Amino acid sequence: MNKYAPALSQRLSLDLGWRFHRGDIPMPEITGYLPSYENAKAGKAWGAAAPGFDDSDWRILDVPHDWVVEGPFLQEANVSQGYRPTGIAWYRKAFRLDEDDNGKFLELQFDGIATHATVWVNGLLVHRNFCGYTPFQIDITPLATYGEQLNSVAIRVDAEAREGWWYEGGGLYRHTWLVKRSPVFISTYGLFASPISNGGGCWSVPVEVTLGNIERLAAAVSVTAELRDPDGHLVVVGRSQASVPSLGTVLVPLALEVTDPQLWSPDSPSLYTVDVMVWRDDAPIDSAQVPCGFRSIRFDPALGFFLNDRPLKLQGTCNHQDHAGVGVAVPDALWEFRIRRLQEMGCNAYRAAHNPPAPEFLDACDRLGMLVMNENRNFNHTPEYLGQLAHLVRRDRNHPSVILWSVFNEEPMQETEQGREMVRRMVAEVRKWDPSRPVTAAVNGGFLNDTGVFEVIDVMGFNYTDYAYDAFHQKHPTIPITSAEDTSAFMTRGEFENDPSRNVVSSYDTEVANWGQTHRKAWQLIAERPFVAGGFVWTGFDYRGEPQRLEWPSVSSVFGIMDTCGFPKTAFYIHQSHWIKDRPVLAIAPHWNWPGKEGQPVRVIVMTNAEVVELFLNGQSLGEKGVPVFDYADWIVPYEPGKLLAVARKNGEEVARATMETTGEAVALHWEWDGRPLRGDGCDAAALTIQAVDAAGRIVPRSNPLVTFTLQGAGKILGHGNGDHNCHDPEQGNQRRLFHGLAQVIVQSEAGGCGALVVEASCPGLDLGVLTLDVKNVRPRPTVPAIQPVFFLKEWRMSPPQNHRPNPTQEMAEADMNTWPSVNTGTLQNVPPGAWAIYRTRFLPWKNLQREGGRVMIKKVVGLEEAWLDGGQVPVPSAAGEFEFVLPPSSNLRVLTLILRSGPSGDMGLQGVAQIVRHVEEGTNRG
Repeated sequence: MNKYAPALSQRLSLDLGWRFHRGDIPMPEITGYLPSYENAKAGKAWGAAAPGFDDSDWRILDVPHDWVVEGPFLQEANVSQGYRPTGIAWYRKAFRLDEDDNGKFLELQFDGIATHATVWVNGLLVHRNFCGYTPFQIDITPLATYGEQLNSVAIRVDAEAREGWWYEGGGLYRHTWLVKRSPVFISTYGLFASPISNGGGCWSVPVEVTLGNIERLAAAVSVTAELRDPDGHLVVVGRSQASVPSLGTVLVPLALEVTDPQLWSPDSPSLYTVDVMVWRDDAPIDSAQVPCGFRSIRFDPALGFFLNDRPLKLQGTCNHQDHAGVGVAVPDALWEFRIRRLQEMGCNAYRAAHNPPAPEFLDACDRLGMLVMNENRNFNHTPEYLGQLAHLVRRDRNHPSVILWSVFNEEPMQETEQGREMVRRMVAEVRKWDPSRPVTAAVNGGFLNDTGVFEVIDVMGFNYTDYAYDAFHQKHPTIPITSAEDTSAFMTRGEFENDPSRNVVSSYDTEVANWGQTHRKAWQLIAERPFVAGGFVWTGFDYRGEPQRLEWPSVSSVFGIMDTCGFPKTAFYIHQSHWIKDRPVLAIAPHWNWPGKEGQPVRVIVMTNAEVVELFLNGQSLGEKGVPVFDYADWIVPYEPGKLLAVARKNGEEVARATMETTGEAVALHWEWDGRPLRGDGCDAAALTIQAVDAAGRIVPRSNPLVTFTLQGAGKILGHGNGDHNCHDPEQGNQRRLFHGLAQVIVQSEAGGCGALVVEASCPGLDLGVLTLDVKNVRPRPTVPAIQPVFFLKEWRMSPPQNHRPNPTQEMAEADMNTWPSVNTGTLQNVPPGAWAIYRTRFLPWKNLQREGGRVMIKKVVGLEEAWLDGGQVPVPSAAGEFEFVLPPSSNLRVLTLILRSGPSGDMGLQGVAQIVRHVEEGTNRG
């Protein structure tokens, strides 16, 4: 099925046209009897949470969005957040629903908000979310308005609240959605289909479908489940019947039997799909689809991890979720970019450290064949936090890439009885939703105790304490183990001498944390032990914050095998030489540009999976050396400009050669990317590399010019970076300094765009770098249109009906909540024929309307006799229908009084919407 194909349910992107204000907007102090009374009532929100709040001068932007990455670096800010201030901000959005949507189940979905969020819909406080990584959903069916009325969403985001000791960003940094379903529907995360091997090529696919019903009566339905192969061909169908209770749910089980399916693995990630349809009176009313991968997993206490009954060493990395230029607001396409970079290194496993990842990341892992340890954020057994854990499991349990659930990371309570009991309850919660995968935890102590969390989890995860591998295995030979986190070695890309004065660290794989190992030693300790399932290097990519062992001005970590852009460090080639078996690996370090060091010794290392390697300098052999299995070969070479050549051999035969040359001065800028065209859907993105090159086209490693970027065509620059952990350049804008000859620019297509997207890089003294990307015209993602907010006149009060014309200056007592009831536009009131009543609203127009004035427009007033604005009479039309008049500029509170008289039917009221529009079309402040 096409990713954006129409379905019975609609999942519409809500990403476009949010209004954003950085900084808190305190709620006004509530004084007086009437405000106090109203404050206690549902639907009465104040300040920026109010539907009618004036956000006309707020910035307009699209999400995902991370406001923290837009800010400066401040030495007094939190080191773990990368010295970037966080703070509080607000987001607001208005949207319309068609009249046809009335009666449907309507839900807002938020994939992730950093960090704590409070959400109001149409003035009602509907949700508080206290995890920046856990998605949440809000049933807005009872609150929704339709037609010309607008629905309002207001979100206060507190990024000062922190859950981690790493950069977490701030804002609506993952996607937002509006979901429309039939009144009898498949619940969110309500489809589970995880294949089970029965042996002999026979498989079962138990399918569980959770249905909901917002109707007044129970509904009789039937459910069908279709399994389709990777080519979309139907394999098998299952059917079942169900009765869905009113305002309740029911779980409908089905069973599918399959013989000899294509198996899912990192080498061949074959993806089936399970399509479920709900039928009522022989008509389809709802549908859903999930991926399905046929693979068996097993952690053996003696022989490690088995995938599809074959041993497979987990060659993994741990990673946080931020990327250069965009912070945590990572475009979908960048997840695939990052996974492919890891796979190029030989990585087959990924630990989402230390939180639930983006859904699009797991989609990419399914497609590309990356195994995942999926990790919970908060260690807590109470209902709210078990709910977060349940969300993680229910959301991600259909992904074949997920092979482990991790319930905590390095918790101080892990060795206590209390901690063990908490874990026991968390494990039970996981198994309630997914009994098919083992549960682990990233433990960093208590391995040799007689009791511990190993009693209640399935796989023991070791963080660093590699000295305990053998002792734990000997003491607990029936418990499988894996390294959940290892290595913690330091490198600065392109640097090969420690220089504390510049906060740079050598890249020879000699610098480690006091709790860690070199990349070579950490892998050796895992690889030599068949009972250790594998390992997860800390980390695959550098990340903002936690610049151990450094401090200011370093603003990101140096643990990464790659930097924040995904540019390789020496560790990349070390792991290639360890992890890649099916092709020759050969790489030389360092670069060979050392002016001023002629004749001085330079350490040269060669990383390879070959048996021996011979090194040449300018054609002269420097000797052949055997290469230890878990090490590299090295030489001390007096520096002489020219060319290093390494020749690798196996069984006496040459299998590979690699060179490292002294370059000339940089003369030009050159772009490099994967060659893939962009989809013109407004979501696709590409990570482009800009290089400073010499006349021969070689990257000049010591060239760090300031480069200016321009873009023409249907796209925009999201951000840029260079991987330098000491760089304080802004990550948005049109300029970036290269670091060791490289920088990265992330561009994104525009919705509906097609044709050429031209990106230019310029720097005085260097030839212009020009890159043309092809943007394909594709069907855009179904989206809720971005609209301009409207100033509605909503808070009307109606006087008691009277037999004679009322005085328009008549006031109600402040404490009168009964004789002057609230009335809504779009509805009529029925009173005795010929009765009179006052309809009154008090309002403070938005700032632009205060300055410029506008027009009051009321679509239809039934029984209108007189109108008064601020005590002055306004002419009214002689015929019923639309009523409008000029609103003069003023910064005062305005009072609009309408005198109505009912006709023979007794009806009166504001049958249409009442609003104020500007004299001129509002501009935009998008950015």
